[in-house]
Order: sequence, then C-alpha cells, then structure tokens
Amino acid sequence: MKLVRFGPKGREKPGMLDAAGVVRDLSGVVDDIAGETLTPAGLAALRALDPAALPAAPAGERLGPCVGRVGKFVCVGLNYADHAAETGAEPPAEPVLFMKATSAISGPCDDVVRPRGSTKLDWEIELGVVIGKEARHVSEEEARGHIAGYCVVNDISERAFQLESTGQWTKGKSCDTFGPIGPHLATAEEIPDPLALSMRLSVNGRTCQNGSTRTMIFGPYSLVSYISRFMSLQPGDVISTGTPPGVGLGRNPPTFLKPGDVMELEIEGLGVQRQRVVDYDG
Repeated sequence: MKLVRFGPKGREKPGMLDAAGVVRDLSGVVDDIAGETLTPAGLAALRALDPAALPAAPAGERLGPCVGRVGKFVCVGLNYADHAAETGAEPPAEPVLFMKATSAISGPCDDVVRPRGSTKLDWEIELGVVIGKEARHVSEEEARGHIAGYCVVNDISERAFQLESTGQWTKGKSCDTFGPIGPHLATAEEIPDPLALSMRLSVNGRTCQNGSTRTMIFGPYSLVSYISRFMSLQPGDVISTGTPPGVGLGRNPPTFLKPGDVMELEIEGLGVQRQRVVDYDG
C-alpha cells in the first residue's frame, strides 16, 4: 500500500495510490496520514478498502509530505561505511543521533530555500523509516513490528552552519524546507528487505549519489531498537537513516548547491523527488 498527502501546503488531504498510480482521496475515511492511521489497526482498515471505490484526487495536485503531524524527526549520521570513508571519519561504534526540526519538513517536489548566510548548501538522499507502533526499549527482533513503512528523505544540510564556527548538526539541518519527505509512504509489506534498495541522487542531471542501503552500518531494525532506548517512538515519528557517498562536502573540490540547481532523488520502490533551489526572499 502506498499512502500520500495531496493539496496546498498546510491543507493536505490523505490519499492512497491505486494500482494505476492514481491518487485516491481518503479524506472521507481518515483525517490524515498521521498518528492512529499509521498504527497496525489503522493500516489494516485502509488495506480493507477498495481503492476504485474512492474518489480520484484532481489531476496534477501537489503532493505534500507523505506523513502529517510528525512528532519527532530523528536523524542518523555517518551510517554508511562508504560515506564515512569519504568524509575521513571512522565508522561509528554506535549510531550517531541528532534531531532535525519538524518545521523543516516539506513536500517531495517543493522548492528548497537557501537560507540567509548560507554558503555550503548540500544534499543527502536517505531512507526514511516511519514509526507505526509506540516503541520503548524494543529489541531488534521486535522493531520490525513497530515500523509502518518507508519513504525517501532529502536531508538537506548547510555545512557551514553544521560544522564551522559554533557549528551544530541540528542547526545545520533544520532550516525551513530542509526535510523533503515522500512522494509516498510505502507500507512495510511493500519493502520486504529495506537493506536491498538502490539509491540515486542527481544535481542538474549529473549523478552525484549512486548507492545502496546494503552499505548501511546500522539497519532500520537496529536503529529503531537503539533509538527506543533513549526516547519513546510514537506513530508518525520519522527516522532518517543516513546517506551513501557522493555528497557535495565529500567531492574534490567540495561542491555546493546554488539557486537554480535541480535535485532529483529516487529510492527503489519509494518513488522520485525533484526540488529546485531558490534563495530566501523574506
């Protein structure tokens, strides 16, 4: 099952994709793709529906973030062995965690805004894990049952904010529009092996990241278990699981985004994102 949210920013409606890829309106069934809708019972109720019996959304509607009312946006750093190597870092012995502000969340094809003072804007394609069942101190074996599904995340980063002067990872990751998620949430049964997914990101048509979730150091089940030791995870929380090599910071010389650049991202089975970079005009 593939779930979406569609419509104007801040007024998105819940939907699902039918077998032909047409968006079907779920607003007569649930209020959002969030919270209780993402629990095992909520998803089971949606699976019982006949998509053909639901109204089709208007053609060409904007797709919003595929999950609404996200409570926590937890990110994992240096979680691909080949990405750690390109940055010159030792692979971590335990997951490196940081938080991304939920106000950074945007739609999969919304513009990415380069904030005031930005000089080193960077891209990161990542597998997103969406929680569907509350998790506290769960084992790795139990963790699978706490995942509602998966989506594409672009963990946009401002490296100067993140790493220089009084740099902090959260500060460099949390500007508005720095968290595109979607286009759809693929429920867990759609992705039987989350560690066997190809990943690709291009900038202006040139491939920059071409990797696989196979090179993750800590897989999704391990991460859910680990994170649940330090904070409870609630339905609708999003975990962004790290990026493969090919980020701008790791290139020689380093290469960063500028207004007018266009990023395209795709993870196998999870759809395509496309964002244009624009300057902040406020």
